[in-house]
Amino acid sequence: MLKKTLILVLVFIGFTTMAFYKVKTVEDKTLISNSYVHPPIVVLELFTSQGCSSCPPADVLLEKVKDQYPDQVFALSYHVDYWNYIGWEDPYSNPNFSKKQRDYNRKFRYPSNYTPEMVINGKEHFVGSNATKLRSKIGQYSNQNAENRLTVNNVTSAGNTVSFDYVLEGPREGKELRAVLVLDERTTVVKRGENRNRTLKNANIVVAENYFTASASSGKGTIQLPNGISKNEKIHLIVLAENEDLEITAAAKFKL
Repeated sequence: MLKKTLILVLVFIGFTTMAFYKVKTVEDKTLISNSYVHPPIVVLELFTSQGCSSCPPADVLLEKVKDQYPDQVFALSYHVDYWNYIGWEDPYSNPNFSKKQRDYNRKFRYPSNYTPEMVINGKEHFVGSNATKLRSKIGQYSNQNAENRLTVNNVTSAGNTVSFDYVLEGPREGKELRAVLVLDERTTVVKRGENRNRTLKNANIVVAENYFTASASSGKGTIQLPNGISKNEKIHLIVLAENEDLEITAAAKFKL
């Protein structure tokens, strides 16, 4: 009787071990399938203004890192409008960009907007002229796989309308796509304000932006090119995927 009982106990332990191993194997496969395997991205959003005397060093730094990391870094310069009151109206300023910055700082629980502010991948912020911090963060995010992969192709321009096809790999729930037109560079003679009598070179200037829902893994998007852009100026289309928490999960760019 004792021997029979012992055999039954051993059989039970064996089945239990097999079941545990099977569950663990399934869980491991699930973890692997849900892990992020897409190439890293580094999206830099600099909130700046020609009316801010602290901004030119950050503008120069953004251009430097864009040139140093042309494939992996996506550099965006958003000119805010709240410095315009001191006598110089930044020609690239937009109240929507000031709102975008407020949305970020509300998320970061930071009390107010400031310039120059650098936001990286929509996840954290710091002073945009801090070169040591910026290069450290570029290194950090360059080693983190992205949640999605975004591909842009069939880009066409007819009149002021830029059209494109996109493919978004990875989870789409709660994701939104942001199309951005970025002017490569412009030089401005500032006549008033904190930077009066200075000639400023701005790079990666956001001149247009359009949001749309990523309702399918592939689709089409459009964005309007604003007036005042000449045909010989360099401009890029940058398309970003972001989640409901404003974190950027994928990025792609195309030179027009």
